[in-house]
Amino acid sequence: MSGFDENPFSEPTLDNPFEDPAVRQVTTTTNNAQRGLEDYNPFEDQRPGPGVGGPKFPSPPTAQSAIMQPSQEAQPPSYNRSGQQAQLTTAEFQRRQEELERKAQELARKEEELKNAPYNVRRNNWPPLPEKCCFQPCFYQDIGVDIPHEFQKIVQQLYYAWMFHGCVMILNILGGLALLFSDADFTTIGLAILYTLLFTPISFICWFRPAYKAFKSDSSFNFMVFFFVFFFQLVVTVIQAVGLPGSGTCGILLAIKTFKSSITVGIILLIVSLGFMGAAAVDLLLLSKIHRIYRSTGASFAKAQQEFANGILSNDTVRSAASDAAAATVRAQLSQASSRY
Repeated sequence: MSGFDENPFSEPTLDNPFEDPAVRQVTTTTNNAQRGLEDYNPFEDQRPGPGVGGPKFPSPPTAQSAIMQPSQEAQPPSYNRSGQQAQLTTAEFQRRQEELERKAQELARKEEELKNAPYNVRRNNWPPLPEKCCFQPCFYQDIGVDIPHEFQKIVQQLYYAWMFHGCVMILNILGGLALLFSDADFTTIGLAILYTLLFTPISFICWFRPAYKAFKSDSSFNFMVFFFVFFFQLVVTVIQAVGLPGSGTCGILLAIKTFKSSITVGIILLIVSLGFMGAAAVDLLLLSKIHRIYRSTGASFAKAQQEFANGILSNDTVRSAASDAAAATVRAQLSQASSRY
């Protein structure tokens, strides 16, 4: 039917193959494909839409992300400052070490001088008297230095017991003074003053100092001296607590006797007698405690005898006297032998 629509009277046209609709369609598609390749930018975001598969191209970094902010600039490490600090620390350490070594050498030198000194450098400090006093201290006493740590407490208790005895003796003087004003009793006050002046220093020398030396050097001989004298001290304190009339001590019997004439003086004497009884109880407790410590150290009477013999033989005065006596005996025997011949 298409042949009848053509104009038979028109100019004939040549058959152009590119005018064919199929060829035009292919040519148009090819041109569009080439034009698409030329306009393709690989750096553009070519992410497909949702549900569409395909290659994913990473987005190029933006210009803003390549700029470093001033607040984020990294500061270079201060190596010079750290090095200076380390150098100063090392120098300070060396200086302190040299100072400690110098002090140690000074202490060693002083210790050597003390060892080579011909006399005892430690000054006597007991009794604690003022420097302007006409009397000077007679003993050196420092429980924290001389006594081992495990025995310091018992030695301090002994020292307090000695002080307690002294206080009771002073109370005894006050009791004798009360009797003096009430009954005109001069005997009790006189003997009380004598006992205080006599027994207080003798007790310190005869039983406290031996105990101090015994715990200081673990001396069995000093322990034996302490036990003997301190037991005698205990017996005397019990007698003083009883308070026989005319004995010079205000004990129980004298207090009961005084209650008949004066209740006030009787109460004072009763307080003094309670002080003597307390001192006796303290003496008994300390005696048993120190004897238990003495037995635990393995000491014995034989060891005390050996220490006494060694002490006697090591004494220069005793040795010189013994040698003089032996020489005199030999000369006497030689003279007797020569006289016979």
